[in-house]
Amino acid sequence: MRVLFAGTPDMAVPSLEALSSHFAVAGVLTAPDAPVGRKRTLTPSPVAARATELGLPLLRPQRLDASCRDEVAALAPELLVCVAYGKIFGPRFLALFPRGGINLHPSLLPRHRGPSPIPAAILAGDPETGITIQRLAEQMDGGDVLVQERFSLSGRETTGELTERVAADGARLLVDAVHRIAEGRQKATPQDHDAATYCGLITSADGWIDWALDAGAVDRAVRAYSPWPSAHTLLHGVRLSIHESVPVPAESSSPTGVEPGTVVSVDKKIGILVQTGSGLLAIRRLQLQSRNPLDWNSFANGHRDLVGTVLGGRTTA
Repeated sequence: MRVLFAGTPDMAVPSLEALSSHFAVAGVLTAPDAPVGRKRTLTPSPVAARATELGLPLLRPQRLDASCRDEVAALAPELLVCVAYGKIFGPRFLALFPRGGINLHPSLLPRHRGPSPIPAAILAGDPETGITIQRLAEQMDGGDVLVQERFSLSGRETTGELTERVAADGARLLVDAVHRIAEGRQKATPQDHDAATYCGLITSADGWIDWALDAGAVDRAVRAYSPWPSAHTLLHGVRLSIHESVPVPAESSSPTGVEPGTVVSVDKKIGILVQTGSGLLAIRRLQLQSRNPLDWNSFANGHRDLVGTVLGGRTTA
């Protein structure tokens, strides 16, 4: 089975490694080099870097146009395998693959179709999520399901932690799915399109904290936007990123008539306590712009006027 692998971020690297050890990877399709850091140095994607180490043919087109299709056709791939490539495949591109194409999607499709299913599951407070290997189709994330694996969530996971789990487990599921296709054992189950939910692309602006939400919702945002773009607010006009938090148990007393975003106290056992729209949130790890991340005790020791301060607002930066 000759496979063309399409992927870009770190999450896709374990899948590339697993597939290359089981099948003939005819080539690797990834995003073009992108500027990184303050010096805007052109840097290959994580998948491009690993493909180069593995000695695999590399394609980095700006567009999936006729020229790109000619390059792909010359590699004579049978199956397209996609993990977070970042572009939509049109019918002329998919027609290059006699065995069609499959995609790893980190959700229990048809739930959370779209580009950010992992943070979407955390924001929604889902009790479980999973990994779906689906057939690529014209409708976004609407293809038939080949393999699906689900797992429970504790309610404390971050997007970064779930991404690492999906990267490892997804590689195993992809290899299994390709073996089934190669041996003619695949079983495709149509999705229930009426049950579909959708998520959008995450932007930096999504990380701004709305302190009027309840403590559970703010905590879910902290975990969903970790590591990027991080949940953030303002402290005396300076951006403050919240890296770790936990809702204070309901039995703990919450002051009445306090504006959401107000720092009500510093509890040396659980964190900096902030009033939300309903309940208190304990901030446990945080970071002022251009500073290093700190635990709550260290941060409070350096900001003696913290209690009574109202966090909030936003900038255009």
